Formats: sequence, structure tokens, C-alpha cells
Amino acid sequence: MQDPSKQLLRAQDLASKVGRLYETRTRIAQEHFTEQVQQTWEKNRPFAQGASLNPFDWWQGWSQYALDFAQRSVLFWDTLRQRGNAYLAHEEAGSPPVLFFEHEVVVDGRAFERPVNYVLLRIIPPSGVTVDPKRRPYLIIDPRAGHGPGIGGFKDDSQVGVALREGHPVYFVSFFPNPMPGQTLLDVCEAETRFVRKVRELHPNSAKPAIVGNCQGGWAAMMLAASNPDDTGPIVINGAPMSYWGGAWREGEGDNPMRYAGGMLGGSWLASLTADLGNGVFDGAWLVQNFENLNPANTFFDKYYHVFANVDTEPPRFLEFERWWGGFYLLNKEEIEWIVRNLFVGNRLWTDGERVGQGGVFDLRDIKSPIIVFASMGDNITPPQQAFNWVADIYGTTDEIKARGQVIVGLLHENIGHLGIFVSGKVAKKEHTQIVSVMKSIEALPAGLYGMQIHEIKGKDGAVAYEVEFHERSLEEIGARLNRFKREDEKPFEVVRAVSDFNQHAYELFAQPLIKAMSNEYSASLLRKFHPLRLQRWAFSDLNPWLRWLEPAAQMVKANRQTMNADEAPRRFERVGADLWSACLDYYRAMRDAASETGFFQTYGNMYSVYLADKYEARPAERAIANPRELPVVREALAKITEGGYAEALARIGALLAHIGEPLPVETLHSKRELMEEYGQYLPQLSDEERRRVRGEQDIIVRYEPELALTTLPQLLSQASERTKLLALVQRLSADERFRRAQRTPEQTAMLERILSALQVDRPKLAA
Repeated sequence: MQDPSKQLLRAQDLASKVGRLYETRTRIAQEHFTEQVQQTWEKNRPFAQGASLNPFDWWQGWSQYALDFAQRSVLFWDTLRQRGNAYLAHEEAGSPPVLFFEHEVVVDGRAFERPVNYVLLRIIPPSGVTVDPKRRPYLIIDPRAGHGPGIGGFKDDSQVGVALREGHPVYFVSFFPNPMPGQTLLDVCEAETRFVRKVRELHPNSAKPAIVGNCQGGWAAMMLAASNPDDTGPIVINGAPMSYWGGAWREGEGDNPMRYAGGMLGGSWLASLTADLGNGVFDGAWLVQNFENLNPANTFFDKYYHVFANVDTEPPRFLEFERWWGGFYLLNKEEIEWIVRNLFVGNRLWTDGERVGQGGVFDLRDIKSPIIVFASMGDNITPPQQAFNWVADIYGTTDEIKARGQVIVGLLHENIGHLGIFVSGKVAKKEHTQIVSVMKSIEALPAGLYGMQIHEIKGKDGAVAYEVEFHERSLEEIGARLNRFKREDEKPFEVVRAVSDFNQHAYELFAQPLIKAMSNEYSASLLRKFHPLRLQRWAFSDLNPWLRWLEPAAQMVKANRQTMNADEAPRRFERVGADLWSACLDYYRAMRDAASETGFFQTYGNMYSVYLADKYEARPAERAIANPRELPVVREALAKITEGGYAEALARIGALLAHIGEPLPVETLHSKRELMEEYGQYLPQLSDEERRRVRGEQDIIVRYEPELALTTLPQLLSQASERTKLLALVQRLSADERFRRAQRTPEQTAMLERILSALQVDRPKLAA
């Protein structure tokens, strides 16, 4: 029975916290605005103070500025005209992928029994680049979130270019603008599974293909790997929103406004309404508009002013990016509803399990290959919590990760934005290049959770090189660092899911029949054509007869261009005005997001405290186990402390000798891989997945019962031949120069002697 007094206290406490949060948000917004204004003034004050007061100088300077301004205006509007023409040409060509590289079709999903608008492409290496068909192939999956494909190979310094230059065959999962009738996300997952199998057929002598997923393509890659774990190699997910309820990175700042959108819009019904108005097809331009609304300063002013201020050099870069940004793709109603209900609002794909195939469900714990998660602290579309929290939701503890033999590596960028994760040349040269180069080393890691760090080193000649090392982390440590509210702020989203389901049913019952009756293909086509993002493109193109003067005028301006130095006083005053206007729009955004966040928690937080708080507090599963030894995976591992054979013994010895808490440089892992290949005759014949699982179980045993793990080790080597084999391995390693170079601590040397003593074998001559 609910206690009204308890509910009232909770409501008062919530109102107080939300009030303080809103006060903090507004204070930070005002401070940031004041700081921007002051910086703008301080940066330009010397020029304002040093400006000439001579009327003739003023007249001459501003006359020159007026001419420069007029010429830049013509060139700017002509750039927008070119953007409109490029948009129309791109659509007329069928909106092909914006890949920088030549490619050919390998498999067309439109010919499948359940057709989908997806296609598998093979990237043709450019001149001067040679790939080895025996090296691990890479399969890159781009997001289908309103835009077209190609961002993973948008330019030479990209994910595609990085893998090609490393000599790997590269394949790309592309898609067409229009979905096939009736296709679902599960159909797409099945098609991508067939693509992976085709890649394996084409490269039978290579390692399993690495799957790289960007944003929405990241969770598509995870679905693919979970449903087909035997064919997929390592998974790299970049900026993928796996746990959409997560957020709140820094104290006092509203970083992640998109996570509140589902609740503030009433749930999934609006996506259904939009798809019904589209005659059963959802226009991806609405998703792109959601992204643009996140940063009104950039959307409405900054990116255009940057072109205007640098109109002699900037248009090619602007037009290249806009070719992708303005390519809008469509989704079936079934697809967008599945995405919104299971991810954006429901967040139930990994927690509740989504059905796949005949009776199965997606279970990420079925993935056998290492998973690399790349996120950024500067990403307000997929913040780090949304990229990493799924690990805690699925595994619960670090011990379960180890027991299942899984390797999860996290790479966190300090400040790059969401799109920068995929399109930044600097990120491609550093992070993506290092991920590809150390992939074998990642596969050699023992089971567990790791942080990947990349250190930049400059040589004597000034050349930049990178060193990679891995630090073992605990799931509890990562969760505490990312989630400053201990995920308490995610509880109101439970109410959002319930309200969304209610609104969805109400819409389907009362409004959907009328909307469907009113919609047809003609009305849907008109709605898409006059979407604001499309309208602003084709309206500023050669279709508009009022703009026919622009092209000849721009040619005349280029022939008679008279530029004004950007450091001249009039140009400085122009930049001051631009910076102030941008600061005003940033201030508006901060206040808007603060109001949205406050409204969200006041509305859904109160509903949670009244209707769901008591029920969730009473859940026994919600209570954490105080003693980690009581965890099922720990009990199961300890129960098998005397079970096993040669494989378990070697894994336990490795666990006993491990550098606990110390970084693992990639050179150490390279040496380990080389030694494993050279001394394979002394090692058990296990797959990488089996090796990691065995080592993970032994790590748990050594962590909780180190002495018992040592004393019971002889029971795993009951046969004399196995002990002889182990001693031969130790002796060979001791004589190996690579083993001699390895830095062993005194504790490791002492532990090795204890191990040999426990096994009752003669101590070999160990390298000093």
C-alpha cells in the first residue's frame, strides 16, 4: 500500500533538487554568455583602440569594406545556389553513397527472399594502395538515421582509408534512399548477417571480419554479432547510443538534451503520426532536423557566417559536407517505430531482449569477439554514458565479463563532437588508425574490461608517432566515473516508457484511422518536398527563376574580386557582431535546454515518485549483493577450482603471474602473440574465444582464492607428461631473448618459484 506522506516528502525533495538544478543551469548559462562577450571584446579591443580617427581613413576603410561585403554577399548566395543544384543533382542520380573511394556491388539485398534496401559494396583500393586478401577484412556499417551512407569513407583520411592503408580488404554496407515495402530492422539484421558470410566466403584464409559500426550502425553491428557470433570478428562501435537513457556527465551542466526529447514529445506516437502522414514511410529529414535543433547557433548562423567570412576558400569544403548532410533517406513505419520504442524511448533492446528469428532473442553476452567502444566527452548526441552503460546492464559485474571470456575495450576522446568521431581527419589518423593497428593485440588480451590510451610521441626529426597501452578497469569504477547520480536520474524514464505506450495505444485507437484515410502517396510526396530542410535547398537553386542573375554576377565578382584583409578594423567589427550574435544563440540554447530538463524531471520525476518508486524499491533484484563472492559467476568459478587440465593450469599460472593494476603496452601484447605462435606446440589447442573464457575463470579464482589456487594447481596437472611439457615451455621461454627483455617484478619471480615448487619440478635456470 502506498504511503501518501512518503510520496509527499519525495515530491518536495524532488522539487527542491530540480529547482537547484535549474538555478545552477541558468547561472552557468549567464556566466558562459558573459565570458563569451568579454572574450570577444578583449580579443578585438586593441584594434578598436588603435583604429584611425581620421575621417578620410574611415571613409576609405569603410568604402573598401562595403565593396568587399557586397562581393562576399554575391559569392555567398551563389554558394547556396550551388548547394541547391548539388542537392537536386544528387537526388536525380538516386542519392548514391558519398564515398570518396571507388566501389563495386557484391550482394544486393533487394534480391533477397525478404528484400531490403541494403547492399554490400567492395571498396576498390586506390592507385598505390595494395591490400592482402589473406589479411582480416573490415566491414563498415554507416548509420541510417536520416542521412545517406558514406560518412565512414567520406574522404581519404577516414575509417575506410585507414584500413586500406594497413593492407586490409574493406567492404561497406550501403543502402538506398527508399526502403523496400514491408522491410523491418530484423530483416536488415538478417541481410547484414548474409553480407558477413559472403565476406567470409571471399576470404576463407583470413581471420573473421572486423565489424565497424558508426552511431546507429553501432547497435546494428551489435545486433548482427549477437545473432551471428560464429562469423563475426572484433566489433568496433563508434558513438553508438546503446543505453539511450544515460546522460549527465559534468556537475552543473546540461550536456545531453536529446535524451529528454522522447518524454517531452509524449513518446513514440509522434513518430507513428509522421510515418502515417508519409503514407507509411518516415522521412529521415525529421531526424536530421532534431540534430540541427541541438545547436541553433551553428545551424542558423555559425556555419553560414564561416562561409561568408571565408568565401574565397571555404565553399568547396562546405559543399562537400552538405552533399552528405543534405541527402535525406526514408525509413518504413515499422522501422522507425521499432527504433523509437526499443531504443529512444523504451531502452529495452538489451535489457528486456528483442526477439530475433524463430524464438530467439538478442543477447549481447553471446558475442564471442572483443568489443571496442569509442566515445567522446564532447558528444552531446551520444554521450559516454549512452555508449558504455549497456555493459553494466548486460554483465552487472567485471567477474561476469571475465567468466564469459569477453574482452571490452573503451576508448574515450576528450572533446570531439559526434560527427567528428566519424569525419574528422585527425581522429582517423590517430584513434581509428591505432584501433586497426592494435586489433591483434586486443585479441590477445585476457578477458576483462580495459581502457585504451593513445600517447602522442614526437621523435627527434619532429615526426609524430603513437604508443598504445591498455589499463584493466573494473565495471564498478567505470560506472561510478560516468554516472555521477548513480543512474538515479534514469528512473523517471521508466515513466516515459509507460506514458509512451499509453499515448501510442491512444493514437492508434482514436487518430490513426483518420490519418491513414487522409494520407496518400501524393500528399506524402508534397510533405517531403516542402520539408524545411529540403525547401531551403531546392528553393535556392537554378529551379528558382529569381536567382538566374546569381551565376553571372558571381563570375563577374570573381573576375574583379577586391578582398579586404581580415585584420582590418571594419572586418574586426563585423566579427564582433557575429561573435555576439552567436553568443546570444548559445545563451538561448542553454536556457531552452535548462527549461526542458527541469520540465522533464518535474513531470516524470513526480509521476515516478507517486506511481513507481515504491514498486521499484521493493524489487529484490534491485538490491546489490554486498559480498562479491556470493555472485553466481564467482561461486561457479570457485566450485571448479580443482577441475580442469593443462589449459586451465596454464591459464591459472598466467593469472598468478599477471601485473595486477599495471598498464599493458601494446609491445608486450605483440611479444605475447609472437611467443604464442612460436611455442604453439606447448599450448593447448583452443580458439581465441575458449582461451579468453578459460583465462577469465582462472582470473576469478586467483582473485578470490590466491593461496588455494596455488596449492590446488598440481591437481590440474596430474599427469607427469603434462608437467614435463610445462617445464619444457618454461625452459624454452627462459632462453628466449624476448622473454629476457620483459621486465619482471621481484614478486613475479618469487611467484614463479612458488609455482614450480608446488608442481614439484626442478627449478630451471631463469633469466635475470
